[in-house]
Amino acid sequence: MKCLFCGCEESKVIDSRSVDENNSIRRRRECLNCNRRFTTYETIETAPILVIKSNGERQAFDSGKIRAGIIKACEKRPVSIAQIDAVVDKIEKQVSGSLDREIESKQIGELVMQELKNLDEVAYVRFASVYKQFKDVSTFLKFITNFENLLEDKNN
Repeated sequence: MKCLFCGCEESKVIDSRSVDENNSIRRRRECLNCNRRFTTYETIETAPILVIKSNGERQAFDSGKIRAGIIKACEKRPVSIAQIDAVVDKIEKQVSGSLDREIESKQIGELVMQELKNLDEVAYVRFASVYKQFKDVSTFLKFITNFENLLEDKNN
């Protein structure tokens, strides 16, 4: 590792710590030439995951978009940011844990809906109303009726 101060490539590691849920390592180093200390980080290099949009366009996977959608659906609901982060992390792990380097946006939407269904029923319906892009009120009411029937079956 090259020293930031003198450019020497010889240094020794003084301290190593796991950071970011053990996905990276923080190292304190000391230059063997000028004896100044600096910090480096090592992270696991991952292949980018591409999301295939409904129009066929591809873009890099961004968990921030999922988080924003879930936050919007959970607005004014008794759902904590920690719960939202847990859902986002779970979805991100499912997407990145797949061997596929491409995933359809439709699959991501289904994962979000599945998690919201378990988290908060109102947030689930809110997200579904935007995600499913209902054409009219009757289609939306049919969706709600099916969801209510599912809940009744679950509770019985």
